[in-house]
Amino acid sequence: MQIPHHCTLCPRACGADRAAGQRGFCGADNTLRVARAALHHWEEPCLSGAPNAETGSGTVFFSGCTLKCCYCQNYPISQGEVGKAISVERLTEIFMNLQNGGAKNVNLVTASQYLPWVTAALDAARAQGFSLPVVYNTGGYETVEAVRALAGYVDIWLADYKYADGALAAELSAARDYPAVADAALRQMLLQTGAPVYDADGYLQKGVIVRHLALPGHVADSKAVLRRLAALREETGVEFIPSLMSQFTPFYKAAEHGLGRRITTYEYRQVIDEAVQLGLTDGYMQEKSSAREEYTPPFDLEGV
Repeated sequence: MQIPHHCTLCPRACGADRAAGQRGFCGADNTLRVARAALHHWEEPCLSGAPNAETGSGTVFFSGCTLKCCYCQNYPISQGEVGKAISVERLTEIFMNLQNGGAKNVNLVTASQYLPWVTAALDAARAQGFSLPVVYNTGGYETVEAVRALAGYVDIWLADYKYADGALAAELSAARDYPAVADAALRQMLLQTGAPVYDADGYLQKGVIVRHLALPGHVADSKAVLRRLAALREETGVEFIPSLMSQFTPFYKAAEHGLGRRITTYEYRQVIDEAVQLGLTDGYMQEKSSAREEYTPPFDLEGV
């Protein structure tokens, strides 16, 4: 495992000497940090099943983030100091524990800043009999090189496509280049992974889920995102699963950026209508469960 001396793991390419303990833009240094590892019942149904099922998606929340979303509902993990320093060996053990505990997949949440640690742990887990599908749960802000490096490791991409407008991405996530970066990353995910494949019980085994969280007051940008997604489907010829989310809640600093309310039914209906007109909902669309069930503070570091 090689810890970067000049970090370019994410599109920021901040150049931090993380091997020497310098923190990158993401907040990570030379230590692997994980905030929570547990069965999660509130992802898309094809990942976690019914909310009351004994099984679920085996989520591992990594500390830090390459984006700075002002409305992040998990901001103590992504922007704060919540998390515990662990070894690759402990991460391997976590993967095995989730498999033995009935997880339908292992769901790596915001893991890109720890890519060398994650691949090392997956290699070790597979040597011990790990066989679950690996879900890479990402904000969509990934380099094409990182996506390629995860070929053979990631079975399911669970990727956001947040914005089509760079100015909006700059204001809300401090990433003006987000649209172009996400577009290139998603294209690689589709070409690399292919169309959705399910098991006999309806759980996704391979494929790409693209999430878009509709934001209050930004219906036009949501529609532009959907047009980009339709164009990517046409260009690649690869089907994916859209997940159009309506559960925006004004967490963290959202109100400071004009996002101090929930989205209205009328706004969300406009987004759905656009998806229907573009043919993005034919037989595939799923929606993530309510944000009320997400991990909001306090965090108990369960499973870490």
